[in-house]
Amino acid sequence: MEKIKLVHISETFVSGVYTYIKQICNYLDNDDRFEVHVIYSGNREETKFDHFSQDFSPKTYLHQISMKREISPKKDLMSIIEIRKKIKDINPNLIHLHSSKAGILGRVASFGLNTKVFYTPHGYSFLREDISNFKQKIFFEIEKYAQVFFPIQTIASGDAENRLALKIDKKTIMVRNGINIEKIKSFNIPYNNTKTVIGTSGRISAQKNPKLFNEIADRHPNIDFIWIGDGELIDELKSQNIKILKWLQYDEYLNATNSFDIFLSTSLWEGLPFNILEAMGLKKPIITNNIESNLITVDQGVNGFVCSTIEDFDNAILKTIQNKKAMGEASYLRILNLFSQEKNLKRLIEVYIDKVND
Repeated sequence: MEKIKLVHISETFVSGVYTYIKQICNYLDNDDRFEVHVIYSGNREETKFDHFSQDFSPKTYLHQISMKREISPKKDLMSIIEIRKKIKDINPNLIHLHSSKAGILGRVASFGLNTKVFYTPHGYSFLREDISNFKQKIFFEIEKYAQVFFPIQTIASGDAENRLALKIDKKTIMVRNGINIEKIKSFNIPYNNTKTVIGTSGRISAQKNPKLFNEIADRHPNIDFIWIGDGELIDELKSQNIKILKWLQYDEYLNATNSFDIFLSTSLWEGLPFNILEAMGLKKPIITNNIESNLITVDQGVNGFVCSTIEDFDNAILKTIQNKKAMGEASYLRILNLFSQEKNLKRLIEVYIDKVND
């Protein structure tokens, strides 16, 4: 039987989007129905080219081209031309676009070609808090009118993203992000920290709000704080009780996250973050900033707390320290019920197959 050619296209090939694409590619490694390609841009400085050979099997075909995160009519047109050429060369049955920039470039590049196209925003660009309200409105209008003139199928990766996506594409399907529970569970080795350890992970950027993380650390000098990652705002993590571990290989990252007593997210916007899901799989209580995407991960007071003020964070930390074991177990139960990679990727493959047969 002729294989189904699936092409993923993404401008960003780091953090959560990278994890999501890697999961799908690895899941399809043993599915003889599919031939999988990834068209990506390596322009972001955090791109870990040296991880590719470990993270992707030779069965996945990687194609690097140039795409820029910010709007640039000339460079964007060049990217569209390059993407369209790659698509014609591969001649796929399905294309899956990831994140806002590829969502625009890819749908224009594939327009008029005989292929079915999906789009997962992974946190819409109009949610960004590091841009003006005017720019947020522009990004929303771009998403809305792109769907009008170049309609494609949206696959939301979480509940909050699904609610937003339905305002743009009434036929949106939700397939939640998930984690490999069995693999992550194997890293859950009991730790006996002499002091409470609170940690997070991700690029040290405006999105992750290191300023708030630093403020919380300053208010709790008797607690050790850890940030796994790197980024342009690293200088905002000034508190003496913060340790920065930089980027780690995945197994090292899971070991480090397992050493936390509590996982803390101060992000200003997200899709459905893998780092929280992975921490939950490691039986960690979750304390998160009050953003819509993270609400599905927390049952308030059961496996963690959603916080709106600095005082909320203070109180949440004190309460969680007193009940961290039970709350960690509750996190794990929530993962089992809602965020199984196996279950959610099976659903995604069903969506792919249905579209091919449509």
